[in-house]
Amino acid sequence: MQQVLNIYNSLSRKKEEFKPLNAPNVGLYVCGPTVYGDPHLGHARPAITFDILFRYLTHIGYKVRYVRNITDVGHLENDADAGEDKIAKKARLEQLEPMEVVQYYTNRYHDYMNMLKVLPPSIEPTASGHIIEQQEMIREILKNGYAYESNGSIYFDVKKYNEKYGYGTLSGRDIEEMMSNTRELDGQSEKRSSVDFALWKKAAPEHIMRWSSEWSLGFPGWHLECSVMSRKYLGDKFDIHGGGMDLKFPHHECEIAQNTAADGGASVQYWMHNNMITINGQKMGKSLGNFITLEQMFSGEHELLEQAYSPMTIRFFILQAQYRGTLDFSNEALQAAQKGLQKLFKAITVLDKIKASDKSSVNIDDLNQKCYNAINDDINTPVLIANLFDGVKMVNAINENKETINKDDLNKLKLIFKTFVVDVLGLVEENEATKDSLTDSLIEMLVNIRHDAKISKDWGTADRVRDELKKLGIIIKDQKDGYSWDIE
Repeated sequence: MQQVLNIYNSLSRKKEEFKPLNAPNVGLYVCGPTVYGDPHLGHARPAITFDILFRYLTHIGYKVRYVRNITDVGHLENDADAGEDKIAKKARLEQLEPMEVVQYYTNRYHDYMNMLKVLPPSIEPTASGHIIEQQEMIREILKNGYAYESNGSIYFDVKKYNEKYGYGTLSGRDIEEMMSNTRELDGQSEKRSSVDFALWKKAAPEHIMRWSSEWSLGFPGWHLECSVMSRKYLGDKFDIHGGGMDLKFPHHECEIAQNTAADGGASVQYWMHNNMITINGQKMGKSLGNFITLEQMFSGEHELLEQAYSPMTIRFFILQAQYRGTLDFSNEALQAAQKGLQKLFKAITVLDKIKASDKSSVNIDDLNQKCYNAINDDINTPVLIANLFDGVKMVNAINENKETINKDDLNKLKLIFKTFVVDVLGLVEENEATKDSLTDSLIEMLVNIRHDAKISKDWGTADRVRDELKKLGIIIKDQKDGYSWDIE
């Protein structure tokens, strides 16, 4: 492997050189959606973040088994051990079978991910499809003494686990502080300690989703599903576990505890967490009611939206920030992303028309290395994009005869844009009004009218066309042998 990826490991809280346990094979597990509603803009960020990682690891030669789960049972309203299952609640309100809800929103999720050019995972298991395996893992944890039964439910004994292994290694939480700050929940009296969490919950009579077990008719705890499915498809030890920063505690902390209690050691070498998309500094989420669905983003039908935004504009907007940094929603930022994307694809179109010279006055190898350095530096997409725009300037300079490029370098430059724009960043041109072929033809027609007006010394018409196009963000550049235009 020529390229070495340095990634930020949430467990050690520092950048580490990525050395897979089973090179050239990589096991990647990412917490997927809970399918009880349409995905919103916040859901797009982890999907795109780990899509970039998947794409890049594949590009540099690894064989990646990418597992992304579907949560279709056990995800309770307060994400802990109480409340109604979110999918069961949706099914009751809409008078549907729970699995009808699951299938409908799973299909919707896939449709939106396809629009965003998020590649499908290697395996996409569901929690409801692994009830037997979850029961088996509960038995292992009970056998090892780190869980107990109470009124037909099984709880993880956090205090006992903490005495040997230490609970809170990922999030940096202190167990005594957690115990003092834990609020009272329904069913809390069943627990030995307020910090204990459910591995199996006895179902209330009205609970729709339930399975037989030796403990009760019930359902698995939310945290258990990822421990079970990651272990089944990636083994007891695997390379990378990813998800949103909001999952670090309690979900991922509980996963570590469950895997360690069952197997005697931690399973994951690297933990990676993407940060949130915010609105006015507040996390976007369904629980806060401040979310914008992807359907609304694409249609523009939301009070916070000034216009509709295409899937590629949204993808490019998300890539403007490094995955661990916050990203605040604004129409201005999305519109800037839209214009930037147009400039990027305009340069690629121009690049395809450039004729090679005998000599090169540009340093293509330096640009190529800068692009790799950026992506190898903990998937630093904003720096990578900045380097690609240096390439855009290079293309425009060559096109305007300010620089020259030979055949070999021209092929290298084309490969850089294909590799990083298409293969790694997953950006493709769309048939939207601002950059489809019809619009390009109309712009060309207007620019030709201006050019003819200049030849006829009709300066008024020439200036009027130039000024009107400028208002639309289109800049005309006069050259010795004609003209070129670009999007501002």
